[in-house]
Amino acid sequence: MAHGHSTDEYLETIYFLAFPIGEYKPTGGGNPTLSSRVAEMLGVSRASAGEMLKRLEADGLVERGEHKEAILTPSGRLRAEHVVRKHRIIECWLTGFLGYTAGEAHIHADDLGDSFTDDMIERMNEKLGRPERCPHGWPVETEFEQAENHELAPLTELAPGERASIVRLAEHDGDLLHWFYDNGLAPGVELELRAVSPGRREFTVTRGGTEQVVGAKAAAGLYVRRAA
Repeated sequence: MAHGHSTDEYLETIYFLAFPIGEYKPTGGGNPTLSSRVAEMLGVSRASAGEMLKRLEADGLVERGEHKEAILTPSGRLRAEHVVRKHRIIECWLTGFLGYTAGEAHIHADDLGDSFTDDMIERMNEKLGRPERCPHGWPVETEFEQAENHELAPLTELAPGERASIVRLAEHDGDLLHWFYDNGLAPGVELELRAVSPGRREFTVTRGGTEQVVGAKAAAGLYVRRAA
């Protein structure tokens, strides 16, 4: 997004990193700090991310762990979970009620997050029939999401010959999210990993008889459930 990122957007990003499926790392590789991960996911400089993390720490929303890493405090986690749930309900409303595509819904939900009160969100949730998942496959209720994380893996962890179904799509990168949908990689799609290139830079999959090459960054953002 082109606009400046709010406290809630930072908390949402840190939440994603706090409860990972596999391990999302910036494209530079190595062992990046939280600020560099947050910076890449939000498309900002590491200096900007570092300044915001200091502000969140001063506000009591994050704290430093034993290795000086930034982690959510109990109040920070509660607020982050609230933000994440709200975002997913708005996405469901945008797709199910207003007819936006799943990719469009993610962008608009970020912009609309502060427009609705908690009461409006709960009314929206009731009118939608209490949806279980957002359009990208993430459970609306964060407790269910965290429990389900143990059942899923990124496509990068599969071995050639394994079959799986896509359950969730990483949604921190709007361009990547649109790429998933443009290439038919959506929740519910079944695929088989056929080959992995040297250096694990490309993953060749088949879905519905169609062969497709998925880059490492995209493959790391496809969260799948292995076939029984």
